[in-house]
Amino acid sequence: MTKAGTIWLMFLALVLLTTGCRSLLPTDDTRTLNQWQNFDEAQASFDKIMPHQTTAEELFKMGWDPETTPNVKILTYLDLIERFLPNASIRMEDLHPDVRACIESKDACRAYELTLDVSHSKRHGNVVLDVLAFKKNTTTTGWNFKALVIVKDDMVRDEMRRSRGVNSRLSSVRADCKVLAVRR
Repeated sequence: MTKAGTIWLMFLALVLLTTGCRSLLPTDDTRTLNQWQNFDEAQASFDKIMPHQTTAEELFKMGWDPETTPNVKILTYLDLIERFLPNASIRMEDLHPDVRACIESKDACRAYELTLDVSHSKRHGNVVLDVLAFKKNTTTTGWNFKALVIVKDDMVRDEMRRSRGVNSRLSSVRADCKVLAVRR
């Protein structure tokens, strides 16, 4: 082997030893394109909305404009019926007065639903076991935010936020292991 070849192999070995195998495992970033960089910013924006005070124009200036902000969905009264009256055990009388008024006014009312999801998944562990699909360890972190604002006669009537679980910050660890089984 030539001197240049030996130097090249030593350099390659040095790179592999110093970077380790971690960089060989995949990562995955999923982000909803929006103006809010984190959960607290989205929550602060939502907290500025005041029922019976905030106008539709002010709502749109806050970033809730479905024409300019991705992931803002326009809901009609039919969507609200489906969401708030999913079965016969829930009656119109059971609903919040603003939700009931929106459904009763039909086309004079709209709702805007904002859905934000941000997650980062990182695989870690043994590269050989991961590549051969014997053992895959994944850590996922991030946040989600989902909110609904009802607007009737160009005025916000009701606003509500819900999230997955108690905490809207995501953190999970997943380990998938496959064991070779010998059949007899």
